[in-house]
Amino acid sequence: MAAPLDGVRVLEVASWLAAPAATRLMADMGAEVIKVEPPSGDVFRGFQLRSLGYNHPFPLNYAFETDNLGKKSIVVDLEKPGGPDVVRKLAARCDIFLTNLVHRRCLRYGLTFDDIRRANESVVYTAFSGYGFEGPDQDRSGFDIAAFWARSGIMALLGEPDAPPPLCRGGQGDHTTSLNILSAVLAGLRMRDRTGEAQFVEVTLQASGMWTLAGDFAAALAARHQPPRISRKAPTHPLWNSYQCSDGRWLLLVNPVPFPKAWPAFCGVLGRPDLADDPRCTDLMALVTNSASLTAEIDPIFATHDLDHWGRELDAAGLIWAPVATMPEMIADPQVATMGWITRIEHEAGDFEVLDTPFKVHGTDTGARGPAPAIGQHTFDVLAEFGIEGDDLDRYAAAGVFG
Repeated sequence: MAAPLDGVRVLEVASWLAAPAATRLMADMGAEVIKVEPPSGDVFRGFQLRSLGYNHPFPLNYAFETDNLGKKSIVVDLEKPGGPDVVRKLAARCDIFLTNLVHRRCLRYGLTFDDIRRANESVVYTAFSGYGFEGPDQDRSGFDIAAFWARSGIMALLGEPDAPPPLCRGGQGDHTTSLNILSAVLAGLRMRDRTGEAQFVEVTLQASGMWTLAGDFAAALAARHQPPRISRKAPTHPLWNSYQCSDGRWLLLVNPVPFPKAWPAFCGVLGRPDLADDPRCTDLMALVTNSASLTAEIDPIFATHDLDHWGRELDAAGLIWAPVATMPEMIADPQVATMGWITRIEHEAGDFEVLDTPFKVHGTDTGARGPAPAIGQHTFDVLAEFGIEGDDLDRYAAAGVFG
């Protein structure tokens, strides 16, 4: 069975999460992904999962594995004479060149779009950064928690009105942005195939974060006004809120159009049909205006039964809801199992489970394709495949290019 990106070769000069996560998805779709690492390896290899709150003796860095499945790793020291030259020679025979080096470092190493285009007139050059290759912040580093979460406007909108703005989970913005990188690369490939010319595509964490708030930005651009934070105790309206059940679990209701059906149905679920005709609930604006007092009445009702009870009742009424699920619950979720969103990877250190490709291209060979490589595992095999051997190889090796 053919894979969507069979025959496509990708050169990744990147570290941490977003760009490697994007190339992992390309590998899932059949691309040959060559990961260029410094002698010490991608810095994310040394990331400690306990910084995310896990106190467990993991035999592998599973977060790194997830973002680097199915790739080849080569070591090239860009600080050594000849290191950037090796990268340009590799890029000359690749379809996609992807980097998350900030602009000044691309200039320093001779790895700008113009540099790579001189080596390969049909390359899709993909620049990923926190803020972009132009403007006052072109050389500013930006992790997703900074550029995607805080600088984009997301962080300021979330949390209770009087509470500190909440942090996101590490990698949350990176993995969202990886899908934008993938989209940009596929668009670049399409244009390259149509024109035969090199393409320059660019993705940033900041713009990706802003795009997740596109509706809010549309309103803010029109009004030049910061939307207020929404409190759980005074939500937009009672059918768009979270509620805690008697077993301590939470559910989320999301029914943006309460009338004419959703609000009366919800009142029936609560055992409060009288609320359907309450003067506080005559239309949407009434619900919005009286959301705080209504929520104060509804909270004790949800506390009388467990989540399973409320789930059955809400389903029977045709209302939209979801449990506020934990990680173990998601891992055991039969819907996740049926769709195949978790897969098993064979590894010499012991098999493990990871998230599979988060989309399906039915009828094709798409999915995770094996473990992440060891540092430099494929260096000399790849160099030989690209014709870097003999005296050239000896000269680069003598200069310490390969660590």
